[in-house]
Amino acid sequence: MKKILIAVILIINTLLIGCDTAIHYAVSEQAINDALQKRHHFTKDIQLPGLADAHFELHDLTSAIGREAPDKIILNGTASLDLKSLLGRQSTTLNLKLQALPVFDKTRGAIFLRDMELIDMTLSSRKLHSVGQTLLPYLNQSLRSYFNQHPAYVLREDASTGEALAKKLVKNIEVKPGEIIISLLNE
Repeated sequence: MKKILIAVILIINTLLIGCDTAIHYAVSEQAINDALQKRHHFTKDIQLPGLADAHFELHDLTSAIGREAPDKIILNGTASLDLKSLLGRQSTTLNLKLQALPVFDKTRGAIFLRDMELIDMTLSSRKLHSVGQTLLPYLNQSLRSYFNQHPAYVLREDASTGEALAKKLVKNIEVKPGEIIISLLNE
């Protein structure tokens, strides 16, 4: 099986040497969104000793690839925030906008979202706005750490898809509006 794969790679490489094109595999925005919905269930408890305890849960995460910022992915999502403080227990909904740089990790065959940054946050409760601003740096760091450890998308090794070949031959990735292009051979 390994010899057949090497032979196929050599044939493809030989055919492409005379051409000025490269082979690409595209991961669509919808595929990223599906993976985000299935695999990512971010929750975080943040404690501000003597002031408040907050439970944060992120859901309904969707991506916009290369549309608002070149070479970046924008994530939009909603989150629930349950806050217990000196003023009692309160709950609110947050709308979040995050920005990240997609990076391919060859050893794991996965696309990670690095340099995650929370660029906008609105709370449904105006009276909790100051508390939300206080929690912002903790939340930003927690999200960055989470997405540095958990891939947004993992290429499958199923031989019936182009992802198996892409996983083995990836050279680099490029962000285009609505998709991430994985270049399989050098141009």
